[in-house]
Amino acid sequence: MPQPFTLPDFYLPYPARLNPHLEAARSHTKAWARTMGMIEGSNIWDEQDFDSHDYALLCAYTHPDCSAEELSLITDWYVWVFFFDDHFLDIFKRTLDHAGAKEYLDRLPAFMPVKPGAPVPEPTNQVEQGLADLWARTVPGMSESWLARFAESTKHLLDESLWELANIDAGRVANPVEYIEMRRKVGGAPWSAGLVEHATAEVPAEVALSRPLRVLRDTFSDAVHLRNDIFSYEREILDEGELSNGILVLERFFGCPTQEAAEAVNDLLTSRLQQFEHTTLTELPPLFQEAGLDPLARAAVLAYAKGLQDWQSGGHEWHLRSSRYMNEQAVLDAPTDTSAAALSALPGLAHLPNLPSGLGTSAVRMFDSIAASLPKRARAFTHVPFEPTGPLPLPAFRMPFAVRHNPHLPGAREHTVEWCARMGFFAPVPEAPGGPIWTEQALRGYDFALCAAGIDPDSDQEALDLATDWLSWGTYADDYYPAVFGRTLDLAGAKLCTERLAQLMPVDGTPAPAPLTALERGLADLWERTAAPLSPSTRRRFREAVEAMTASWLWELTNQFQNRIPDPVDYIEMRRATFGSDLTIGLARLRHGPAVPDEVFALRPVQALEKTASDYGCLTNDLFSYQKELQYEGELHNAVLVVQNFFDCTRTEARDIVADLMDSRMREFEHLVSTALPAMYEEFDLPEETRRALDQHAAELQDWLAAVLHWHQHCRRYDEETLMAQLTPATPPATSIPNPRPAVATSVPKPPTHTPAAPAPAPAPTADPEPVAALTTLLTGPTGLGTSAARLPTAS
Repeated sequence: MPQPFTLPDFYLPYPARLNPHLEAARSHTKAWARTMGMIEGSNIWDEQDFDSHDYALLCAYTHPDCSAEELSLITDWYVWVFFFDDHFLDIFKRTLDHAGAKEYLDRLPAFMPVKPGAPVPEPTNQVEQGLADLWARTVPGMSESWLARFAESTKHLLDESLWELANIDAGRVANPVEYIEMRRKVGGAPWSAGLVEHATAEVPAEVALSRPLRVLRDTFSDAVHLRNDIFSYEREILDEGELSNGILVLERFFGCPTQEAAEAVNDLLTSRLQQFEHTTLTELPPLFQEAGLDPLARAAVLAYAKGLQDWQSGGHEWHLRSSRYMNEQAVLDAPTDTSAAALSALPGLAHLPNLPSGLGTSAVRMFDSIAASLPKRARAFTHVPFEPTGPLPLPAFRMPFAVRHNPHLPGAREHTVEWCARMGFFAPVPEAPGGPIWTEQALRGYDFALCAAGIDPDSDQEALDLATDWLSWGTYADDYYPAVFGRTLDLAGAKLCTERLAQLMPVDGTPAPAPLTALERGLADLWERTAAPLSPSTRRRFREAVEAMTASWLWELTNQFQNRIPDPVDYIEMRRATFGSDLTIGLARLRHGPAVPDEVFALRPVQALEKTASDYGCLTNDLFSYQKELQYEGELHNAVLVVQNFFDCTRTEARDIVADLMDSRMREFEHLVSTALPAMYEEFDLPEETRRALDQHAAELQDWLAAVLHWHQHCRRYDEETLMAQLTPATPPATSIPNPRPAVATSVPKPPTHTPAAPAPAPAPTADPEPVAALTTLLTGPTGLGTSAARLPTAS
C-alpha cells in the first residue's frame, strides 16, 4: 500500500548526536518494562513491538549528554508514556468508554505527590505501577517548583486524552488554533521539556513562567508535535481512526489534498523552530538582565535551551528509524557517533551502503537545510511600512448572536468625553509629534460607549460609564505607545512607562505614586473606581489582566524595531493580550464573585470559551483596521499581513483565510456552549449556583462578540474618510533602509488550495495592490549554540 504522501523537506539546523550509554539504557528499560508487566501478558505490546519501537534510541538521541543512570530513568519515562498512549487507545478510545476513561485518569495524579513522602495508593494496572515507580525515582534532587510544574504537565498529558476521545466520539476535527493549543497538552511535549530540565539544569523559578521561557517551551512543543503528526499520519488516521493530527486538521480547514496539508504543516514546524531560535537570541539576554540572574542561573537556562534543541534534532532522527512511523522513503543520515558498535545498534543501518560519516558531513546537511529555509525566514523582515494599501474589502461575517444596547448609552457617551478631557487625553504630548494623540472630535467618532453598551446591555449608568472609560483608556494607551515610543525606537522608555503603570495598581493598599501624564492619570482613576470593592485575590487577577495588555505592547514595539512580521502562532496568542481581551472579559468576570471558583474558571472548556471569543474579536479588529495599521501607522501586527507573509499569498487570499478562521472559532464557541459546558457540569458535579453563573458568563461572552462586531461596523475609527482627515501616513524611523533592494525570488509554496466559507461582498472601488516585498535586513544566518556549522561555507 503506497504512503499517503511524500515526506516533506524538513528544517534541520542542528546535528543529531547519540548518547554513548544507549546499550545500557536498552538493557535496563526492557527489564524494567517486564517488571512493570508492559510486555508479556499486557495485550498491548509483545517483545517484538517493544524492540522495534526502540524507545532507548529515542532517548539516546534526544538526551545525548546525560549519564547512563539518567538516560535509563528518562527512557523508562518514555516507555511508560507510550505504553499509556497505546493502553488508553486500546481500552477506552476504541470502545469510546468515557466513564471508564475518566475513572482511570482520575486516579493517576495520586501517584505524583508534590510533597515528599506523601502516601500513594496501591497500583491496580501497569500504568499506575510504572508511574509510582518513576515518580519515586525522579523526585530526589528537584525543587518543589519543578515538581509542581512537572506534575501539572503530566496531568495535562493524561487528562486531555478525554478531549481526543470526545472528538472521536463526535467525529469532530479541531480548527487549527484549537488544535495547536490542545496538542501541547495531550501530545506531551511540555512534559518532555520537564524531563529535559531534569537531565540538563533546572530553570530558576523566578523566570520559569516568563514569556521567553513560555515561548521556548511552547515552540519546542509545537515543533515536536507537528513533526510527529507528519510521521504518524498513516498510523493514526488510516489505522487507529484518530482525529488529532495537524495534517488532517489542515486538510479539513483548507479542503486541500493530503500532500499540500503535509507541506503546510512542515512550514509551520519550520516557523516554530525559527521562533525558538529568535526567542533564544533576542529575548533571553534582556530577561537575564531584568531578572538579575547570576552567571550560574543564566548557564542553567542556556543549558535547558540547548537540551530542547538537542531534543528536536534527536527526535527527528528517531522518527526516521522507529517502526512506529511512516518513514520508508526517508533517507537516513549517520549519527555523529559512527563507531561500529553504534552503527550496528541502529535498526536498518547495516544494509545501507555509503553512509556519510566523519567530521563535516552533518555541517553539509545543516547548511542545505538552513539555506533552503532562508528565503522564507528573510521574508518576515522584508515588509515595507506605510505602503499605500487602500481599504480591505470586508468578507461576510457570520454572527449568530443579536446585539443588545444598554439604555444608558447616551449618558455614557457624554460622560466619557468629559472624563477623557479631565484626564488630559486631548492635550498635546511633547514626545509625540503632530500635536495631541486624540481630539474630542476623534473620540466622539470612536464611540466606545457604543461598544460598552453592547458588551454590558443590562448594567446601570455608573457601571456602563466605568466600562466605557476602560475601553477609552485602553485604546488611548494602545495609540500612545507607538506614537510616543515607536517612532523614536525608545524601548527603554516604554519599559519604564509600563513599570510605572503597574505601580499605579496597588493590590495591598500600598500608596500609588502620583500620576505624571494623562495616561497615568486615567489608569489611577480607573483603578481606584474598580479595585476598591474587590477582594485582594480578585484585585490581583484583574491587575494581571491589565499588565498582560501593557506588556504585550512592548512585544509589539520590539517586533516593530526589528521590522519582523510575527510567527502566526505567536501572533494569535499575543493578539489576545494586545487587543485587551483579558481586560474586557475580566470586567464581566468580576460580577460573578464566589459563585465561580478560580479552579472552575481554569477548566479547559471555560478557558476555551474565552479564547474562542477573544480570537473572533481580535481577528474582526484586524480586518477592519488593515488600512489604518499598515498604510497610516506602519504596523506589522495584523492577521492578514501575518497570513500573507506566512503563505506568500495575496492579501485577498489572506483575508479569506482569516475570515474562515474566525468562522471556525465561532463554531467552536457554539460547540463549547451547547456540548462542552454541559458535559463539564456533569463531569465535575458542579452546584446549581455555579452552573447558572457559568451559563450567564457564556451569555455575556455572546453579548461581547455581537457588540465588538457591531461597534466595528458603526464607529468612525477605521473608514478611509476618517483616516484621511485625522491621520497622515508617517515615514519610517531613521534607522530603516530608505530604498530597499528588490525582493529575492523564493520558491516557497503558496498556501493550500482554499475556498472561502462564505462569499465576500463586492470589493471597494480601490484596486487591490500587487504585493510589495523588499529586503530590509541582511541575514547572516543563525547564531548561538549548535549553529556554527551553518556558517562554515561562508568563510570565503
